[in-house]
Amino acid sequence: MHSLPILAAVDQGPREQLGGVGTLDQPAKGKYSFISLGCPKNLVDSEQMLGLLHADGYHMVDEPKGCDFVVINTCGFIDSARKESMQTIDQMLELKKKGEIRGVIVTGCLAERQRDLLLEQRPEIDGLIGVFGRDEIVNLADSFLGGTLEEQRTIFRPAPIRALADDFRLPATPKHFAYLKISEGCDRLCTFCAIPKMRGKHASKPMDSVIKEAKALAARGVRELVIVAQDTTYYGIDIYGEPRLTELLTELNKIDGIDWIRLMYFYPMYIDDRLIETIESSDKILPYIDIPLQHYNDTMLRRMSRRVTSSQITDLIGKLREGISSLVLRTTMIVGFPGETDEQYQDLEDFVATANFERLGVFTYSFEPDTPAAKLPDHLPQRIKVERQKSLMAVQQKSAFNWSQSMAGQKLDVIVDKLFDPAKNVAVGRSFADAPEVDAVVYLTGAEGRPLKPGELLEAEIVGSQGYDLIAAIA
Repeated sequence: MHSLPILAAVDQGPREQLGGVGTLDQPAKGKYSFISLGCPKNLVDSEQMLGLLHADGYHMVDEPKGCDFVVINTCGFIDSARKESMQTIDQMLELKKKGEIRGVIVTGCLAERQRDLLLEQRPEIDGLIGVFGRDEIVNLADSFLGGTLEEQRTIFRPAPIRALADDFRLPATPKHFAYLKISEGCDRLCTFCAIPKMRGKHASKPMDSVIKEAKALAARGVRELVIVAQDTTYYGIDIYGEPRLTELLTELNKIDGIDWIRLMYFYPMYIDDRLIETIESSDKILPYIDIPLQHYNDTMLRRMSRRVTSSQITDLIGKLREGISSLVLRTTMIVGFPGETDEQYQDLEDFVATANFERLGVFTYSFEPDTPAAKLPDHLPQRIKVERQKSLMAVQQKSAFNWSQSMAGQKLDVIVDKLFDPAKNVAVGRSFADAPEVDAVVYLTGAEGRPLKPGELLEAEIVGSQGYDLIAAIA
């Protein structure tokens, strides 16, 4: 899960925003600090709010102490994320109580999901903005600093028919990569998931808007686009009457300046031969797919309402590996779902042992009060959930380590994310197999007299591995 505390890395100098020019040629209207929690899709929302505040004359500071207000873009996905969001809110409210900041504005998924609870339990919050009210952040900030803010002013808007445009982003990621959100919301009613309650029904961005945004990102120096959505393969069906991800990727592949296109959040449905062929034949789309499967046992898949069977999963993985050269598959699984028996868990473990996923994460089932799964019988104790999580990760580790070791001697392109030991010219980067924040890294040693720089895309020889991570030198 992405968690970006105080956004100290954001460059606030004069820049061309995605939607215009955001220069500070007048005194700042006020100082603020920003905390972004949750997934990359939430981070895109944070970047949009940052861009709007910056363009209107607000100045972001690294630390909250002494600022006029703090914006917290929260996550409400699972219990641990909600606790982190609440703890962060309480920390900022404590600073307000001490007089070290003036106000606290809470936005995002937790605000959307638990609006009434926040209003009741945290009356010191100055403003509350739901997921689809994010573009009104400036109006709320102006009201707060102007003294016209009503007590606990709230801004909540219904989910739009089309996904909101992300055309005024101030990037919080390193300059060389960015997340490109192509749709919002989800029509999948998985029984464990509350995302539709927070993010609404699936709503795509029109293709021309996505292409325009991608070109603007490329012009700003982005080399890697990470495609994100709640359900990427469903893209376009609400606008065009059929999935249009293949067509979108074909157009994105033509954009000058983009070197890598990485695919995240592939639901198992709507992956057809045309899409596979497009990925295989592209010179920019990486042979990397993140495809959350959640389970393998058919009874569990039905109880989760995943609308896919174990045999379909097996067939799909076979088709993907056959059709896409050097494919790296990433997935996530849930263990300890209500009613999961030892035998059903064993089905999952046996599958993971033979599927040889290069990347896999395991969640323990999180009780979500407002989801259908909460009403199911036979909830399991946390002890069993954790035991199964550790056991499944141990099985997966063998596959991941085997893959890392198999890379020794090969030459791979590596994108440099940051310097690790400048004195020894060692940097941390990623290969095609590694999505930002969630996967492994490549420790890269540069040539003598030629310092490595973040954002470079270099060919490197893999000389070894350390667990999940690769060790490489400039070829």
